Amino acid sequence: MPTYTLTAFERDGEKLLDETFEAANDEEAKKIGEQKLRERGCWDKTHRCVNASGKLILFHR
Repeated sequence: MPTYTLTAFERDGEKLLDETFEAANDEEAKKIGEQKLRERGCWDKTHRCVNASGKLILFHR
């Protein structure tokens, strides 16, 4: 399974979340990433999810 990295930041650059997870494809990774962000209260923070090759799957600034 492909590996994805989910990261969330405060406006001052403080890292709130830095987690790696596996998903079957980019669409599943996006859903998993959104769920993790909501669970950890980071949905409204700057965040990104990228696949192993660096392609952006999810982004919010």
